[in-house]
Amino acid sequence: MIRINQLKLSINHTEKELREAVYKKLRVTPDIIQSITIRKQSIDARKKTEIKYIYAIDVVAKEESKIVKRVKDANVALVTESEYSFTIQGHDSLKERPIVVGSGPAGLFCTYFLAKNGYQPILIERGQAVEERIKTVDQFWLDSCLDTESNVQFGEGGAGTFSDGKLNTMVKDTTGRIRQVLKVLVEHGAPEEILYKNKPHIGTDVLSTVVKNIREDIKACGGTIYFDTKLTDVLIENGVVTEIEVTKRNRSKFIDGVINSDSFIEKIPCSALILALGHSARDTFEMLYRRGLTMEKKAFAVGVRMEHKQELISKNQYGDEYVNLSAADYKVTHQCKNGRGVYSFCMCPGGYVVNASSEEGRLVVNGMSYHDRAGENANSAIIVTVGPEDFNKIPGAVDTPLAGMEFQRYYEGLAYQTGLGKVPVQRFGDLLRNRESVKIGHIKPNIRGNYTLANLRDCLPDYMVETIIEGVQAFDKNIPGFADEDAILSGVEMRTSSPLRIMRDETLESNRKGIYPCGEGAGYAGGIVSAAVDGMKVYEALVVKYRP
Repeated sequence: MIRINQLKLSINHTEKELREAVYKKLRVTPDIIQSITIRKQSIDARKKTEIKYIYAIDVVAKEESKIVKRVKDANVALVTESEYSFTIQGHDSLKERPIVVGSGPAGLFCTYFLAKNGYQPILIERGQAVEERIKTVDQFWLDSCLDTESNVQFGEGGAGTFSDGKLNTMVKDTTGRIRQVLKVLVEHGAPEEILYKNKPHIGTDVLSTVVKNIREDIKACGGTIYFDTKLTDVLIENGVVTEIEVTKRNRSKFIDGVINSDSFIEKIPCSALILALGHSARDTFEMLYRRGLTMEKKAFAVGVRMEHKQELISKNQYGDEYVNLSAADYKVTHQCKNGRGVYSFCMCPGGYVVNASSEEGRLVVNGMSYHDRAGENANSAIIVTVGPEDFNKIPGAVDTPLAGMEFQRYYEGLAYQTGLGKVPVQRFGDLLRNRESVKIGHIKPNIRGNYTLANLRDCLPDYMVETIIEGVQAFDKNIPGFADEDAILSGVEMRTSSPLRIMRDETLESNRKGIYPCGEGAGYAGGIVSAAVDGMKVYEALVVKYRP
């Protein structure tokens, strides 16, 4: 196969023009070409008056070696496609079916590959199936009545289901795992463009359909999935897991956020337990800590969500051509005078800020976009890194591996109090002047969930507020208008990544044998794709040891 890199075309080009550019680059006639596939597409917007698409193109042709030799171009080369494959090597038999806890990307992909290869996994999920979960979350955004087991954080698809659905990752794909993740998503309903877009995303609306289709495929391959089923205990004997305890609830008896006596406990024998819990399973982390799993504190980042008009961002990035392109994103960073870094995270073009709470009396926000990214506002987290040295600054701090989690809880509790259960919102200009907002300017909040005007200094530490202010003012130099006093801030953003890591060895097991910490919640991923990849790694660790 021939790969052409750095093929530049107008943003208004046709498919015919792309093919003709390939023929010209390779100096061939159309009859020589067997197939043309876009491998990668990105935008070169350095010259606002001459914005171009930049392509990497894969070409299958007759006499490929002769073509490459004749062209003599550094951007034209022969390549071999790296396909993902993993051979089952295990000889031991599992005493019981493997159990995966959590149906976010890590758990879902681990379960998917186990099912596809004959291991008949059991997947348990504390929240609802995605169809019912969407209804529950929509209702929460209307009436603020929180279901602590099925919400923006918990339920089929994990926290990524209510996000922008970003699929980019900083991880190098030397094994073909990332490409395989994208292929599986496309096979189950994701748009094919995610295979080649430089910054692929699905969007919450499309992702929910993809997740459902993967679920049905798992079931068709012999997997079993239990929703409304929460891991509540693990039995360890001689350092090895032997059994788990789950609490199942009857939703027909679930009223006003209270699990009634119709919920029941079930014990399940278990010799291989994959913990793909997500970054918000705080009660489960506490239980695992009591059961002796080795954990450590981990730095993460916290702050606020910031909204601007999407038009401002797109025009800054693309100039007048923005009307012909999809909603633009941005990525900004700044090193502050106090030594702390501040940066944007999980930017959602044309998106919404969402109430992403999962615990009673605490409030946290996140960002979300639909596939078309057609919302009026752009939003991004503006966040500051915090570490163990910060965790002990809250009242009653205790130095344990769960200290970062308690740090999150403390400020989420303040946010809930500040907004009286609603998302606290403030104009940037009012944050500057340390006063509660009393009106909204020309930028209107685009929020899923109820909100109220407030002073975010009431729910964030001073060092964080000052760092955010300095950062926003610095970002204004790169994106004029970023520090608009009417820009909307919502608080608090605390779930950017897991606040802890569950330690695992070279076999990917914890210090309690048979337990495999996995994905973002365990501290080994950050985002949909890297979590899915870690799920694949744990699948591989199992099949090295066990046969179906």
